[in-house]
Amino acid sequence: MRFWAGLIAALAVVTAIIVVAERRDWIGGSDRTLVTHSTHAGPERTHAGMRWIAGGEFWMGTDDRASVENERPAHRVRVDGFWMDDHPVTNAAFRAFVDATGYVTTAERPPDWEEIRKQLPPGTPKPPDEVLVAGSAIFIPPRTPVPLADLSQWWQWTAGASWRHPEGPRSDLSGRDDHPVVHIAWDDAVAFAKWTGKRLPTEAEWEYAARGGLDRKRFAWGDEFTPAGRHMANTYQGEFPYHEQVEDGFRRTSPVKSFPANGYGLFDLAGNVWQWTADWYRPDTFRARAHEGLCENPPGPGSSFDPLDPHAPRRVIKGGSFLCHPSYCESYRPSARRGAPPDTGSSHVGFRLVTSS
Repeated sequence: MRFWAGLIAALAVVTAIIVVAERRDWIGGSDRTLVTHSTHAGPERTHAGMRWIAGGEFWMGTDDRASVENERPAHRVRVDGFWMDDHPVTNAAFRAFVDATGYVTTAERPPDWEEIRKQLPPGTPKPPDEVLVAGSAIFIPPRTPVPLADLSQWWQWTAGASWRHPEGPRSDLSGRDDHPVVHIAWDDAVAFAKWTGKRLPTEAEWEYAARGGLDRKRFAWGDEFTPAGRHMANTYQGEFPYHEQVEDGFRRTSPVKSFPANGYGLFDLAGNVWQWTADWYRPDTFRARAHEGLCENPPGPGSSFDPLDPHAPRRVIKGGSFLCHPSYCESYRPSARRGAPPDTGSSHVGFRLVTSS
């Protein structure tokens, strides 16, 4: 994945190649349409599989010192009511979309170097042509401990990896219809949303829903990670990233609804897969809001900026994934947030949708 600053900032040339290969030119509109057969009507508009989330006020973010700076400070936010999918979009649901529209995801399209270079530091060398092929990044656990500051130690750019082939071209979706779809770029999620007549949630809507009515709790279910010894989400146990103990029963993604719902009847808002939101990412968003008093239906900043990767725009992702571990990110907390390039997916990023109507 083109993710977070680690890969683009890595010193190794091979890491730069991985990063460059992941860039895509499907941001916003272009003459290459997102849905290649958009004349096909979407599914019937219903609220099946959704939960009504009544509007209200809550503390967004956190003041907990055991958090990342971009989550602080906690601030008051109000959101109007909305409907939200009770689980992330599954492989089966995404397949129905592709079958109906002929849509081709970002990971299935060869990247365009001329577009890629516009979003990279000046002077970044062009990688070999054999690297600029359709593909995505997958998690490959190293065999021994590695520096946690170097993401390239466990992420591998893989030609042929896509939502159809989550672990590379030799893998498929057999037995995984009810798993969350992955290798989905923000642009892919938006295309699916338009087809269904829904939209991506704002970051505020997502976090409000994830908290399930609880007030400033560390997790979506309370303050204890494994209450009474019970795993509440699909996360990483063991020594990250080289030795997983699989105490929760899943090494990679899990079927949706494998763990308890939160107080609003929503599943998989912690762990399993990261989830796209509509908001642009800035690490200082919450600090800027702290002086505004009550923020009503905040749409997020008007543009993206991340000083760790100033050349690449980013959208907010929430929820963490099956790879989150206390020694590394612990991002299965509702306040946790991260920025990811909108034209990039990976083997641990999916999405869910909302509607206000």
